[in-house]
Amino acid sequence: MSKRENISSGSPWEDKIGYSRAVKIGNTIELSGTTAPGDTLEAQTKGIIELAKKVLEENGSGLQDVVRTRIFTTDISQWEKIGKVHGSFFGTIKPVTTMVEISKLIDPDIVIEIEFTAVITD
Repeated sequence: MSKRENISSGSPWEDKIGYSRAVKIGNTIELSGTTAPGDTLEAQTKGIIELAKKVLEENGSGLQDVVRTRIFTTDISQWEKIGKVHGSFFGTIKPVTTMVEISKLIDPDIVIEIEFTAVITD
């Protein structure tokens, strides 16, 4: 049986809500919904993927190991902008991806949140 490793960001919300930044079991890493500050949708999207990349790299993985992304946005009409940034990171990796519109996120200034699943391969 694979050991479970909870990965913390140090956020006080982790204990208040009861979640981890990421969880690693065996060769799989699941990253919680990730947001990033930014004045534009593109800046937020890029910031999110860069944050995920950092967490993955700190835990023996990288974007090349991402097999799924789940994209939540408050404005699906902007899907092409989201897709362009996503594609700039994942164009050759091509993880399975879901993009859905939701009514709102926890912070009204945040318009996108992304979850990631990575499977570390040799």
